Amino acid sequence: MNDNTIDGLKEALKHSPDNVPLRLLLAENLLALNRLEEAEQEYTTLLKYTNDTKAKTGLAKAFFRKGNFSACNVILEEVIESGKEDAEILTLHAKALLKENAMGKAVEMYQRALESNPNLTDEELDSQLRLRGTYEEEEDDEAADSRFLQKPTVNFSDVGGMDAVKKEIELKIIKPLQHADLYKAYGKKVGGGILLYGPPGCGKTFIAKATAGEVNAKFINVSLNDILDMWIGNSEKNLHEIFELARKNAPCVLFIDEIDALGASRSDMKQSSGRHLINQFLQELDGIEHNNEGVLILGATNTPWNLDPAFRRPGRFDRIVFVPPPDETSKEAILRLKLSSKPIGNIDYAQVSRKLDNYSGADIDAMIDIAVELKLESSFADGIPKPIDTKDLLEAVKKHKPSTQEWFTTAKNYAMFANASGLYDDILTYLKIKK
Repeated sequence: MNDNTIDGLKEALKHSPDNVPLRLLLAENLLALNRLEEAEQEYTTLLKYTNDTKAKTGLAKAFFRKGNFSACNVILEEVIESGKEDAEILTLHAKALLKENAMGKAVEMYQRALESNPNLTDEELDSQLRLRGTYEEEEDDEAADSRFLQKPTVNFSDVGGMDAVKKEIELKIIKPLQHADLYKAYGKKVGGGILLYGPPGCGKTFIAKATAGEVNAKFINVSLNDILDMWIGNSEKNLHEIFELARKNAPCVLFIDEIDALGASRSDMKQSSGRHLINQFLQELDGIEHNNEGVLILGATNTPWNLDPAFRRPGRFDRIVFVPPPDETSKEAILRLKLSSKPIGNIDYAQVSRKLDNYSGADIDAMIDIAVELKLESSFADGIPKPIDTKDLLEAVKKHKPSTQEWFTTAKNYAMFANASGLYDDILTYLKIKK
């Protein structure tokens, strides 16, 4: 492959622009030569003539090499959903997902790749996804500590708004720590769990970290992906070691994200390994064999109605707290923070915040990205960055619908028709619906 070959293929395509095999050959040669912009252009043109899997996969490879992992994943998801998957496609998807820190999905794709080709090995994926649990026993305590343990530098003063959430956490977690002797006199343990629930992207992780900072405690942030392992028995072992790390460093806030994936109803579990992991988790929560004194457990979920009822028994996650989309104060604070590093002009933050009904923090990010893209277009002519102003942000708001709407549609149904215990009354209050 050389420039003459490329030139020859381009010349041939002038006479036969809709020749699919010829254009595919040109695109593949450009990709092999790492001429990524040209390869992307040819694959994109090719997909106007054909829905060929090779063309889609080639375009995904070009995006991956350019670092556009999001676009790569979108294309590969479409290819895989169409049923046309092989080990190479699944492995590339796993790598791109890993780059976007979507660890759970990356594990799933790599597992499927291994099922397709049991002899497959990939050094990057093995080291980060597959073999972590196998060699975990060789990892010394200091390495494990540095991987999970944090000392937060934020506290409740850094959390704009969310007063009801902070009050609940203060009563359940902060007061017991501040008055440990008083609680001991009444025979009450210092510890326990709170379940934070609400639409995605609304700051559940941040409030958990701020909780640890408020009580000057260590903070451990784990998700299901830090626990799950491909090998039987290792997931339970990983979970136990995380709890042991928290116990060793009490007072400690252990924050478990995506707990809905871990705590799905055992009756829905098709595999016994999933039920074993839930049972292990419940044992760790109960602290029957181990002392959980001073271990404060916060779980986060977008779908509390999918949790095994056993999770909400007294002494476990017996208090659940609704984390709504940010209020006016929080939205304005988020806007100021997100725009602080960008060229900005005169911005009426209060006016923009009022337009962000039901926006999550993630939605505010997306809206700002739209405003930046609009501003970039007007800056291409002279290469001078144009400042973002109120008008740009309001224009971007029109182009982005809040992602929380779908969540609230589902949550409203549960709150109205599956809420005999009043568990989801806060949703009805937020939506201004009377029981």
